[in-house]
Amino acid sequence: MTRTVMCRKYKEELPGLERPPYPGAKGQDIFEHISAQAWSDWLKHQTLLINEKRLNMMNAEDRKYLAGEMDKFFSGEDYAKADGYVPPAQ
Repeated sequence: MTRTVMCRKYKEELPGLERPPYPGAKGQDIFEHISAQAWSDWLKHQTLLINEKRLNMMNAEDRKYLAGEMDKFFSGEDYAKADGYVPPAQ
């Protein structure tokens, strides 16, 4: 049986992650409150931000920026978008 969580991002009961995506308290919070779909959506958005803003994951400031944007993304706050990105027509 699939584990479900009340997703903080989508405000509904959805299938959860199989394990925490990070070590420590941050990973446990994501595991308990973020759905697998929301996590997948964040990974796609994170990739756009890294590429469009040319973030370097070896740079501590860039990692800190991305972590802040992840928190905004999951909490429903206004988060950074990739400049000029137009999603493909569905």
